Amino acid sequence: MSSSSSSPTKPPDSPSRHPLSGHRRLGIAVDLSDESAYAVRWAVQNYIRPNDGDSVILLHVRPTSVLYGADWGFVDTAAATATATEDEAQRKRIEDEFDAFTMRRLGEVAEPLAEAGISFKMHLVKDHDMKERLCLEVERLGLSVVIMGSRGLGKRTGKGRLGSVSDYCVHHCVCPVVVVRVQDGQGGDGGGAPEVAVVREAAAESGSEEEERGKGEKML
Repeated sequence: MSSSSSSPTKPPDSPSRHPLSGHRRLGIAVDLSDESAYAVRWAVQNYIRPNDGDSVILLHVRPTSVLYGADWGFVDTAAATATATEDEAQRKRIEDEFDAFTMRRLGEVAEPLAEAGISFKMHLVKDHDMKERLCLEVERLGLSVVIMGSRGLGKRTGKGRLGSVSDYCVHHCVCPVVVVRVQDGQGGDGGGAPEVAVVREAAAESGSEEEERGKGEKML
């Protein structure tokens, strides 16, 4: 597991990023939503082939805290120092509590993988820009394909439209992107078939084609 709060330098291209057969490095981009949990379950049931050597990485980008400040004019420096120390301690406590909550929730999201006996790794990073960082990590990890839910990672703007994060990844990731959307009214608990599974060739120059498995259709 790795964690960082700074944006990495764009990595060089990997020649084996899009294998047509054999071992695949599959990424599942997840947040803490039920939609992401459903995308993991869908991938287990319809896409992952552990007997063929697929390796699975759960990719999570946690937004960094945004700190707001103001110029209050002349203040008692001793009091200001004490207040800053207290604020830092409180911020650290909140960060630690949220990190612990994130790990618990990601463990729940990953349950379908554990139940199916599929080994996986968690890759966690922190950044203020989830969309761009996801694409950078997908490239840095050399993933063959990335799977994600459509609504959890940025809400949809209307019927049939992808959320902001998933839409960005479809157009900017260097590998094919599979977007799993739950039928309206089904929720994210895996109770029904996905309305659509999108396979998009985001890197046309690679010339690779990723097999679409399960129920789905082309979008965008």
